[in-house]
Amino acid sequence: MANAETKSAFQLDIRDNGIGVITIDVPGESMNTLKATFADEVADLMARIERESGLKGLVFISGKPSSFVAGADIRMINECETAADAESLARQGQALFDRLEAMKIPVIAAIHGPALGGGLELALACHARVVSDSPKTVLGVPEVQLGLLPGSGGTQRLPRLVGVQNALTLMLTGKQLRPKQALKMGLVDEIVPQSILLEAAIKLALKGKPKKKKPQLNLMGKVLEGPMSSVLYKKAREQAQKKALGNYPAIDKIIDTVMHGMSKGMQAGLEYEAKQFGELAMTEVSYQLRNIFFATTEIKKETGAEGVQPDKVKKAGVLGGGLMGGGIAHVSINKAKVPVRLKDINQEGIKNALAYHHKLLLPKVTRKIMRQSQLQQELLMLTGTVDYSGFKDTDIVVEAVFEDLGLKQQMVADIEANAAKHTIFATNTSSLPITKIAAKAERPEQVIGLHYFSPVEKMPLAEIITHAGTSQQTIATTVEFAKRQGKTPIVVRDGAGFYVNRILAPYMNEAARLLLAGEPIEVLDQTLVKFGFPVGPITLLDEVGIDVAGKVAPILSDELGDRFKAPDAFSKLLDDGRKGRKSNKGFYVYGSKKKGKEVDSSVYRLFGITPAAKLDKEIMIERCVLPMLNEAAWCLQEEIIRSPRDGDIGAIFGIGFPPFRGGPFRYMDSLGVKHVVERLQHYAETEGERFQPCQLLLDMAAAGESFYTK
Repeated sequence: MANAETKSAFQLDIRDNGIGVITIDVPGESMNTLKATFADEVADLMARIERESGLKGLVFISGKPSSFVAGADIRMINECETAADAESLARQGQALFDRLEAMKIPVIAAIHGPALGGGLELALACHARVVSDSPKTVLGVPEVQLGLLPGSGGTQRLPRLVGVQNALTLMLTGKQLRPKQALKMGLVDEIVPQSILLEAAIKLALKGKPKKKKPQLNLMGKVLEGPMSSVLYKKAREQAQKKALGNYPAIDKIIDTVMHGMSKGMQAGLEYEAKQFGELAMTEVSYQLRNIFFATTEIKKETGAEGVQPDKVKKAGVLGGGLMGGGIAHVSINKAKVPVRLKDINQEGIKNALAYHHKLLLPKVTRKIMRQSQLQQELLMLTGTVDYSGFKDTDIVVEAVFEDLGLKQQMVADIEANAAKHTIFATNTSSLPITKIAAKAERPEQVIGLHYFSPVEKMPLAEIITHAGTSQQTIATTVEFAKRQGKTPIVVRDGAGFYVNRILAPYMNEAARLLLAGEPIEVLDQTLVKFGFPVGPITLLDEVGIDVAGKVAPILSDELGDRFKAPDAFSKLLDDGRKGRKSNKGFYVYGSKKKGKEVDSSVYRLFGITPAAKLDKEIMIERCVLPMLNEAAWCLQEEIIRSPRDGDIGAIFGIGFPPFRGGPFRYMDSLGVKHVVERLQHYAETEGERFQPCQLLLDMAAAGESFYTK
């Protein structure tokens, strides 16, 4: 081996066989990201490669143990002041990858771990791609999730390699492909074990520059991407906007850019791509989505407790074999990779939890993400009991039983008697104060709230709820465990409803008031979905369960006062047997064979109202959303949450607050705190005291302050 360069992000070693191996290893980072500051370094490297007359080929490989290139450094975009600045960034990336693609010698990407965004665009500019068969290896272009499009040639190279339809699917969803999926699509050329990845890539480079491949299309694909391409673009736009409802400008720009390049040629496509990238980078939507990215990245690095390192959870216990308990057991095994001992009062509950765990694992085997042997291994990691045998060596026990204070206090006593002295008791309560659950504990410092959202395996948030006596060690260990389960955890202080349910309640109450005033159910739901929520408030009530909402409402109003008093509707609904989807009877019709959701009109007769849309949609949105914003500020004022950042992440990941609006606090900043206060005061006069803004908002409005400095 010769010509080893000094340590930098890109190191070139030229082998005796004439193949140059470029190792990407960004100093001081756990994953490789592409930075604008690399421009000179890469230019020098390319100039040197072009001078090497004996070079037969190049291989790009990562020096990191678990990633190829995770994308471009998003902070570069935040430093751009104008669309022209961001466009220039895109053009730099395009120029580099154009130069790479134009090389006369073969250039091969050897990929292990994530190759995402700019990382995949680098691989696309190479002449072939070899990937490891590791489950860590994923390929994708997730820029749409940041309100952007692939800006370094991705919108042009990807459709030419895998076809327009496949490329649009990847770009519009941000979907990540595993090695076998990528091979089937034609995105990669070979899958090999990680141990021989470099060797396989060098071997491919020695064969010479491969011919350009055409997309692997069937007859229908050829028709759709040929004479009927206009139909393809139209359908892609319709499908994407069905969910997005025009709230995400990147969607249309991605489709327009692909269409432009495929009809006008590669060069025209690249120019169009850079311009669209620049424009998108300056949108409020992209700004807010990038803020969420930065916030979640920060949270993942935090322990939740100052100066304390978490203990390692090697075994977990779960109390309760219902859907929640089964889901907690599943993510503990599948994500955190720890065995779980599950207790239920009878064998039926244990059987249900085991069946649920199996049900969630099975699709991974079907899609060849998991081997049958791995499935068996993960099934064996969940064991059940009707007593406390097998709990002695658990490090954390998560309780997911009924919302009954006496029962939960008994669970604490049972775990203290039957588990180890260091075992943490984490309660998944959604409404009962942790202080009360810990009140009779011998070791209250080891009692904490760990509130998941349903379904556990899908919802990304976990609320870590501390009471006054919870130790820092317990907090740090629980936060780390939640992260290992694949959750984004926020630490909140004990209080009725904690944070997420507390800010949700006034929103739901106000929607119920509008309904009782005669606003049609479907209009209410459609209006709030158009605002950006994943489902409307009335649909959510049906999904959560009208009985659950009916139990939580009095707890909140007793603890927090009249602004939480729910309209007197729950009792009528429950007396009529309406619990929502779970009872196949709620605000909507269930079990119907008709397409789409249908309102159960008999609910109007129950309330003695005749529905008629009277209110302006903007008023409807304000009436529902302003109480949520006010309550988020109350939570910050009372130190239920630690920061506006945690409040934004909790609302977005816990209840689907519109991500493109940045969360309640960033949304208040964008509206102006003074404007929020004025509108709340207006409704306090016209609708009632429940709209009265909290003192924090009043003080901030008077001082002209915002929650964030930028």
